[in-house]
Amino acid sequence: MCPAIPASSPVHPNRIRILSPGPPGPPSAGPVVYWMFRDQRLRDNWALLHAAHLAAAASAPLAVAFALFPGPPFLLGARARHLLFMLRSLRRLLLLSPFPFFLLLHSPPSHSLPALLRRLSASALVADFSPLRPFRSALDHIVRSVGADVAVHQVDAHNVVPVWAASDHLEYSARTLRSKIHRLLPEYLVEFPELPAPAIPWTGEKPLEIDWDELFTDINREVGDAPEITWCEPGEDAAMETLLGTNDGFLTKRIRNYDTDRNDPTKPRGLSGLSPYLHFGQISAQRCALEARARRSSNPKAVDAFLEELIVRRELADNFCYYQPKYDSLDGAWEWARKTLMEHAVDKREHIYTREQLEKAQTADPLWNASQLEMVYHGKMHGFMRMYWAKKILEWTNKPEEALSIAIYLNDKYEIDGRDPNGYVGCMWSICGVHDQGWKERPVFGKIRYMNYAGCKRKFDVDAYISYVNRLVGETKKRKPENPLSLLKKKHSKSER
Repeated sequence: MCPAIPASSPVHPNRIRILSPGPPGPPSAGPVVYWMFRDQRLRDNWALLHAAHLAAAASAPLAVAFALFPGPPFLLGARARHLLFMLRSLRRLLLLSPFPFFLLLHSPPSHSLPALLRRLSASALVADFSPLRPFRSALDHIVRSVGADVAVHQVDAHNVVPVWAASDHLEYSARTLRSKIHRLLPEYLVEFPELPAPAIPWTGEKPLEIDWDELFTDINREVGDAPEITWCEPGEDAAMETLLGTNDGFLTKRIRNYDTDRNDPTKPRGLSGLSPYLHFGQISAQRCALEARARRSSNPKAVDAFLEELIVRRELADNFCYYQPKYDSLDGAWEWARKTLMEHAVDKREHIYTREQLEKAQTADPLWNASQLEMVYHGKMHGFMRMYWAKKILEWTNKPEEALSIAIYLNDKYEIDGRDPNGYVGCMWSICGVHDQGWKERPVFGKIRYMNYAGCKRKFDVDAYISYVNRLVGETKKRKPENPLSLLKKKHSKSER
């Protein structure tokens, strides 16, 4: 049996869950395999650190595996934009990894990983943590498939405070979770140790060679209707440059006015630019928090605002998706919100738009159209606009279930950080009042918080934002003559002919 948790492990024991203890008897020298999924990095990775120490304690070699297959359900319909950003980073990571790196391409993880574990005669599997249903279902299937033959551990390397340590139930709001997280930060917000070198050389099966150019071409051909972004370089090094770079790093150059500028869509430099890296796990939220805390004396208000978003708000989203299995459904909303939305579902709407009209930004609202185009062409809508954008979808569709479905579809298709707990909770907050309270009752919205064009005009320069998006779209079209929204249509029309 693989040791439960080595006494020498630098990983907090409450960060680890033992899903299967493995076979009884003395420790096996079979390899330890780390299933990388949500935390795609070598540095500052508690899951990889745990796997390395597990292997060292058992005098066993260590390998890393990443299982990929296009399309739903596991990658939730990821497009070329997401897959290529992820794979370009993984390609670099594979070259730098001190451990053999198995990229499993052709079948779901629930099948490819048990097969790999059997071929390698593995003693243990260490898995990342994700609160989302497809990942949890795949992990459950793997645990059942390997039975008692392989120990299975799960490590929350994504959150500063592990989701199950922060709270054992669904939290109502940031207010109810904040004090619990802050109480635990001294215990969990600690510096990372260095990743140890392999304790035992690898002599087993060698990973297959990957034809990366062919893989990238296949992805573009199959799921090319949301093409790559160019403003954000993928990978661990690029993520650290965005955080700490001497030219334009967030903490070194741009954080000063974060507390005042982050909600102004005309000031995109006021944002951290870290969300793509955090989503794909190319940088650790804990590393970002450690570096920010070390600089707090220079800009205390800005750093505190950043840490609130980075830790409390992000981990609130994980809490919701972990303890509420219907995190992307009206059934997952609070009772008061479901009631008020149902009561106003038949209210007359001034406009009704189809999903296709919304996707093509064909509404009577130029501000909303700009936010949609920013997401389609830039791959990232400003955070403040995401709220307005989703609330107008509620106002312009026949029923709240349809509004939520369309918002999630568009968010997951075009946002580079889509298919994420933050995205689901953002849509649920905007449309279903999750983590919010009831407000003044009005048509369509009921008691859900209301936002409108006039309110945006009071908050920021709407015309300046629209002009900014128009410039972005123009620059993107120059780089990529094809309209992202036309590619899927062309693909279908060719197949019909």
